[in-house]
Amino acid sequence: MKRHFARILIGLAITLLFVAHAGRAFQFDLIDRFDSIIYDSRLRLTMPGRGDARVVILDIDEKSLGELGRWPWSRNVVAKLVDKLFDEYGVAVLAFDIVWAEPDNSSGMEVLDALAKSELKDTGGFQSVYRRLRGGLDYDGQLAASIKGRPVVLGHYFSSEESAIRANAIPAPVLPKESFAVHDAPVTHWVGYTGNLPDYLANAAGAGFLNPITDVDGVVRRVPLLAELDGDYHEAFALAVVRAWLAGESADRRPPPVEPHFESAIGYARLESIAVGPLIVPVDENAAALVPYAGPRFSFDYLSLADVLAGRVKPDRLKGKLAIVGTTAPGLLDLRSTPVERVYPGVEAHANLIAGMLGGRMKQTPGFVVGAEVVLLLIVGTALSLLIASLSALWATVAAATALVLSAGFDVFVWDRLDTVLPLANAILMIAAIYILNMAYGYFVETRSKRQFTELFGQYVPPELVDRMAADPRKYSMQPKAAELTILFSDVRGFTGISEALNPEDLREYINDYLTDMSGIIRGRYRGTLDKYIGDAIMAFWGAPVEDPQHARNGVLAALHMQKECEVLNAKFAARGWPELRIGVGLNTGSVRVGDMGSQVRRAYTVMGDVVNVASRIEGRTKYYGVGILVGEATRNAVNDVTFLEVDRIRVKGKDAAVSIFEPICLESETGGEVREELRLWNQTLDAYRERLWDRADEGLAKLRRMSPERGLYALYAERIAGFRRTPPPEGWDGVTVFDEK
Repeated sequence: MKRHFARILIGLAITLLFVAHAGRAFQFDLIDRFDSIIYDSRLRLTMPGRGDARVVILDIDEKSLGELGRWPWSRNVVAKLVDKLFDEYGVAVLAFDIVWAEPDNSSGMEVLDALAKSELKDTGGFQSVYRRLRGGLDYDGQLAASIKGRPVVLGHYFSSEESAIRANAIPAPVLPKESFAVHDAPVTHWVGYTGNLPDYLANAAGAGFLNPITDVDGVVRRVPLLAELDGDYHEAFALAVVRAWLAGESADRRPPPVEPHFESAIGYARLESIAVGPLIVPVDENAAALVPYAGPRFSFDYLSLADVLAGRVKPDRLKGKLAIVGTTAPGLLDLRSTPVERVYPGVEAHANLIAGMLGGRMKQTPGFVVGAEVVLLLIVGTALSLLIASLSALWATVAAATALVLSAGFDVFVWDRLDTVLPLANAILMIAAIYILNMAYGYFVETRSKRQFTELFGQYVPPELVDRMAADPRKYSMQPKAAELTILFSDVRGFTGISEALNPEDLREYINDYLTDMSGIIRGRYRGTLDKYIGDAIMAFWGAPVEDPQHARNGVLAALHMQKECEVLNAKFAARGWPELRIGVGLNTGSVRVGDMGSQVRRAYTVMGDVVNVASRIEGRTKYYGVGILVGEATRNAVNDVTFLEVDRIRVKGKDAAVSIFEPICLESETGGEVREELRLWNQTLDAYRERLWDRADEGLAKLRRMSPERGLYALYAERIAGFRRTPPPEGWDGVTVFDEK
């Protein structure tokens, strides 16, 4: 025990660190983000895949916009829809994921009203016609009349900005000020709102706010069911819809009241759930409920509003259903990032929450979860700290793996059987930290075996890899093997012109500075293997001989850093009157042969395979597309936290299959709103281009060129479209660009 005292002490210190985080003594954003990733993974793995059959989404989709015109439609059209849904289709509840905040003046009634009160007020003929026609031109009145006496639920938005306005009307609060007087709950607070026109609200069965809670990673996992305004508490849209549904099932046809339930302990009281009639909905201390996503997009029954209005939908698909009107059309901007998919219709998020409340399948985060996690961490951390210190590397690995499996298994059991969300990131990271630090300790005390390894392989393996490989000599072999790696090629643009502009000594120093800085980024900062220099070009790879699960990510980040380093070098070169340095970088990921290869005269640790050739050809395309970096589809798919722009689908010489190529922009966490908007518009434009919608594509490109005039990619596509207008692509054209040269 004394011999392992230092290692045990380190393990216990790590345990206490994670226990303090679990107990909310302090917070590490990285751990919280990891917990969010785990939560998303559990949710996706356990989703039923289909939504509640009682809930139907009436979609304002591209088809509806094409048949009925651009949004918003005239309110008489919406009134006709409401009448049709109740009278012909027999829906039980109709909910609008829409805010009717502005009056509809499309009928011209506003002009007639003005004339009737001014120039033509004494004209009897006009007044008679005016009185007869006015009712038919009052579109807002028609919609209000259609809503009246029917279970129709509206939506509205709250605002927290200091300059927030209070527009139109919102319903009365469902809970008064004193509801949380004894039990203080940090319910979301708002200062302004945008509500519906008063006539609509007066005739609707209810209304609720549409605001979700967006986590730090931009993902919508929770929706507050209550929100505070001026001390009163208002209900969410989903809660208002559920109450309208329950009213239809009750004898008195009244929506049930909302009652908060608290869990009390010694010196502690926490909001645990909200009772709505027979339903108990679990919430967190913010009165927010976890959205029980049933599956990916379109897990619920979707009906196009164009089909509904045209009578093309069978009545049994809507009879007795809870219908929600919303949109999936990208142009109407009701798309959100969720644990299920990055782009997800907001209306379906509401549908999931409504279905979850009605079906009683809601995950909960009760107050005792914090205490339970602290106890589990103490037990597991203390046991591992005492055990691993005295075990061999093999058995220490077995012990750590067993602890991980048991912790994860218990977490899954609690999730699946008790519908309780128990954080898992602390346990995983604590076990990993205890294990890794014990292994590191073993690393530092085993210097003899490392020296032997260095003497054996130091003359054979590139020197920069020896230290890493010496950490576990049994793990490595120079024999060629198949492995999935990420390959990078970098080349200086216009090198011939640079060499002609500089004398031999300056050219040598120019290239040395470039190769030194770029090699330091690849090898030092991002742990890549520097394969070789080919004149002014660099070849490198990630994932061998040291395995790197993040090889694609490290390669992409290295390429981004290399482009930034060019700016540093150019400042230095400009001061000496040297030409500007510009490079193109290409990356590709896939299975290659890696190992000691060559001839009897010269051998080297290198990579070979088709993936390597494609990486080189991708780099060669950077100049054509006017970008600094291009990556293949496999590389892009392996990196989750970098923002990419899809550049094209190409087919290179000697390859039958087309390859998608992408330009990495920056880390997701560094992506600003302007960049996201540009990417959204570019994706729409690229879709239009591939669908041969030249006018729409040209319109998008014009906007994009105003947003980023320096980006040559947009000019290239504009030229392509101009060419296709003159000579249309052949029948069966799939949007792929074919390159005949290598």
